[in-house]
Amino acid sequence: MLFKKPGISFEWEDYLISRGLTPVAGIDEAGRGPLAGPVVAAAAIILDRESIIKSGINDSKQLDRERREELFEWLINSEVLIWGAGAASVREIEKFNILNATFIAMKRAINNLPLKPGAVLIDGNRKIPDLTIFQATVVKGDSKSYSIAAASIIAKVLRDRLMRKLANFYPQYGWERNVGYPTKDHKRMIKKIGITPHHRKSFIHE
Repeated sequence: MLFKKPGISFEWEDYLISRGLTPVAGIDEAGRGPLAGPVVAAAAIILDRESIIKSGINDSKQLDRERREELFEWLINSEVLIWGAGAASVREIEKFNILNATFIAMKRAINNLPLKPGAVLIDGNRKIPDLTIFQATVVKGDSKSYSIAAASIIAKVLRDRLMRKLANFYPQYGWERNVGYPTKDHKRMIKKIGITPHHRKSFIHE
């Protein structure tokens, strides 16, 4: 199923709930494009819709770092939602490719939810293979579904924090700034000093 409704709302969640598929979890990932680090996914089931709407939550890419961090702390420390996260390592990305590694991370995020969802809303147009839970895909879902938007913030902040921690051990690559993405400085340092165990070799082209 592929939804293409405009604007962020609970329309997609409500549609699935009206079919008896409850609770609904939003799923999103962070880190498909970087040259280094894992891909991280998050799943979120919203419990307090009114608070979520008032928070001004949106696609994580539309928020600056400070606002993302604020919303992340509020989301995980309040009772507005329940969430789970999962990751796929660089080794898994190299072995299975980034798309399949993303599915692995998403499955782990779903499995780490405290409550099994009746359905999942997935950002994008690809369903997770071999998932027994009902799935619906939402193109650009992080700007259309509150559940996916919440998941996008959690996944993004978790991954960014991990990369900033790794930057302490590999300061030359600027991961505290680029979080592994292919900036000019990042690529220049790869050419100058080589790669680390956290780099995705298949993503790096001479």
